[in-house]
Parts: sequence; C-alpha cells; structure tokens
Amino acid sequence: MDIINFLLENPIFFLLIAFGLAFLIQIFFYTFYYLRIVFYKNRKNRKTEKEGVSVIICAKNEEENLEKYLPSILEQEYPNYEVIVVNDCSEDETEFVLQKLQAKYKHLKTTTIKQDDKFYHSKKLALTVGIKAATNDFLLLTDADCKADSPKWIEKMQEKFVNKAEIILAYGGYFREKKLINNLIRFDTLFIAIQYLTFAMAKKTYMGVGRNLAYTKNLFFKNKGFASHYHIESGDDDLFISQVANKKNVSVEISKESITRSKAESSFSDWYKQKKRHLTTGKYYRFKTKWRLFCENTSRVAFYTLFILSLIYLNEYYIYILGAFAFRMILQLTIYKVAMKRLNEKYLLLPSLLYDIVMPFLNLSFTLVNNLSRKRNQWK
Repeated sequence: MDIINFLLENPIFFLLIAFGLAFLIQIFFYTFYYLRIVFYKNRKNRKTEKEGVSVIICAKNEEENLEKYLPSILEQEYPNYEVIVVNDCSEDETEFVLQKLQAKYKHLKTTTIKQDDKFYHSKKLALTVGIKAATNDFLLLTDADCKADSPKWIEKMQEKFVNKAEIILAYGGYFREKKLINNLIRFDTLFIAIQYLTFAMAKKTYMGVGRNLAYTKNLFFKNKGFASHYHIESGDDDLFISQVANKKNVSVEISKESITRSKAESSFSDWYKQKKRHLTTGKYYRFKTKWRLFCENTSRVAFYTLFILSLIYLNEYYIYILGAFAFRMILQLTIYKVAMKRLNEKYLLLPSLLYDIVMPFLNLSFTLVNNLSRKRNQWK
C-alpha cells in the first residue's frame, strides 16, 4: 500500500517504472527467443540417407509464374523426388504450361480440380488433393509464385527429418526491389521469420509459412488434415502447424540453400489486404500464443512511447534511459545482422532502426481496423 500511495503522489515515478517494465519485457523476448537464431548450428542433426520427397504446389491462374519459377523446383539436385501441381480451377493457360513442362520433366505430375459454380472451396481442398496424390511420406510445400534459391533446397529440407521430426520450418522470403514498400515488406517478413523460427526452437511452435514448409503425410492424415479449421479460408499453414506441432516433432532449417522467394506486393493497399487475411487466422491461435504475441508487440509500442515521455519528464535520469535504449538497440542490431546473413537478406540493417519503431504501431492499427470492420459487418 505504501508503494501504491507513493506512486499516486509521485506519478512521475510511475512513468519510470512503466518504461523499465516495457524494457525488461523486450529484453526477455530478445534474449530468451530471438537470440537463438544467433546460436543456431546449421550442421547439427542432419540425416544422411536421401529418402523420397513429394513437393506439393497449388496453382490457380498461375501460367506466368509456373513457366518462370517451376523449373527451379523441377531441376533440384536430389535423386528421389516428385513434383505434384494441383491445377485449381484455372481459367488461363495453366494446363497448357503444365503439359509443356511435363514433356520435359518426367517427375512432374499434375491433377486438376474442375470449376463448379455450386461448390466453393479454398486452397485447403487443393492441398488435400495434392497430398493424397503424393507417393512419399515426406511432403514439401511451396507456392506457384515461389522460386527455390538453391538447387539444394529439397536436400536441405529433407535432411532435417531426423530425431522424430515430422515438421520442418524454414524461411520464405521475397525478391528484392528498389522500392520503399518492398523494403518494408521484406523487413516485416524477416522479423516474423525470426519470431516463428526462434519460438519453435524454444518449443513454442505456433506457425509456418506455406511458401516453404515440410511435414509428413502420416502427420497430416493422423490429424484429419484441415478438418478442424476447414471453414476458415486461410490457415493452411499457421493454423495447421499450430494444431499438430508439439515439443518433439518440430525442426528448424536455417541456411541460404533452404530458402524460397516470391514477388512481394507492390503497393501498401495490397500488402494491407495480405496482412488482413493473415490477421483473420490469428484469433484462432492458442491463448498462450496470442498472449506472447500481444505482449511482444504491445511492449514495443510502450517501449518507444515511454522512452520519449521519459526523456521529456525524467531528464535527470536521461543517462539511464539512453543506456537502456542503447543496450536494446545493440542487441537488436546484432540479432538482425546475423539473421540477415543466415537468411540471405540485404540492405535491411539500417532501415530496421526505423521499421522496428513503425511496425508495432502498424500492426496495432491493422488489428484495430480489422476488428472494427468485422463488427460493422456483423451489425449489417
């Protein structure tokens, strides 16, 4: 009670305590989670035998992307794999492109879902069709607009199916373009990757990305596929992984050879729409996951806001305030620098100082706008 009365009588110290708490929460996330990417050992726990792999790709009106990027998947330096492309109700020349590629690559298999106006389905049906058609237990998933950064992509991903691992999480990045929005999207993608990869290392797996994800066919059917969230349009990667992951069956692959890349959205509005789709699945995460993500983003907002207020109103403590800010910044830049090197991202280190401030406020605003728009739709 004495402490509460003191703080009520001296609200300026409440500001100092709040800043200190936000700082400590941030340091916890950086040291307990994100720092794990610095100490990740690339050569640890790899299998030597090259077992069969089935690559699953869903394509809907992707004729240009398939012609441009599919050869990077079909020309992998791996002795035992098949590529299954599910042509999902395409209305362009996707079927013709696939036929042309099949004539050249005998390990390319295709299956087609015909358009039916009476029956709407999401990507989850196409994925299920592709998985059923797979002849191998090890499944490697990517998208039609993705390119493998290396001909060793399949090999690196397959090597991590060791020590009871049934899920392999890896990085799906974006091609670099000389645009501000591209720079921002690539940083956001990098940070999200640091988050879900290090959370998985800490046995707190909550998502993967469909652009670069592997799991076993047995795991998929043992958990009845996407049945528990089939009614949700998105979530074929994050909700499924959140559902089937446990402390023993997840492995992380971080190397330049295991990366896929695709073209980022070219405008802020398109990027916002993409983020909005991802936000629709966030509410279905487990409570502990939602709480961790909420605490991380909120503490970043609080840290930067309270840092400014503390400098204004607590200038006699400015040395300590600046020291705390500098300590976090050095830790942050160290982790980003190592992550950029390991995930082959460039020209993001200095911009990260600005983006690290901007992104938590953007995420908060995206969430608020998304919730308000959903409520308006419910009222109609």
